[in-house]
Amino acid sequence: MRHTRFKPARRQGGFTLLEMLAVIVLLGIVATIVVRQVGGNVDKGKYGAGKAQLASLGMKIESYGLDVGSPPKSLQQLVEKPGNTAGWAGPYAKQSDLKDPFGHAFGYCFPGEHGAFDLIFYGQDGQPGGEGYSADLGNWE
Repeated sequence: MRHTRFKPARRQGGFTLLEMLAVIVLLGIVATIVVRQVGGNVDKGKYGAGKAQLASLGMKIESYGLDVGSPPKSLQQLVEKPGNTAGWAGPYAKQSDLKDPFGHAFGYCFPGEHGAFDLIFYGQDGQPGGEGYSADLGNWE
């Protein structure tokens, strides 16, 4: 009878629990850094889009004023024809144009303190005042 020697089983290659945890922690750190960077850029982009939308809405108000003879009493008149208004050739804007990229309504005053009308983008917080991405911006600036 022949004696056969058993070879010890080869250890299969794989990851230990400690190695897996290290990778998960590193992925979490990298994800946190990326989210912070992207999140700041989103706010910056929305603020820039709000400035552009302010200018666009201002032109729509001026177009209304040219057709009707004076700027609207409220921004809603850009969307819906006010009763007994001669010369109205709208709609001049969509309902969604009346909200800034952060989802807040633009401020509007007619007659304005700085011109025929004042149109205000309140920034990220949607409130008067503020700094950074919450700073207000008017059509007269």
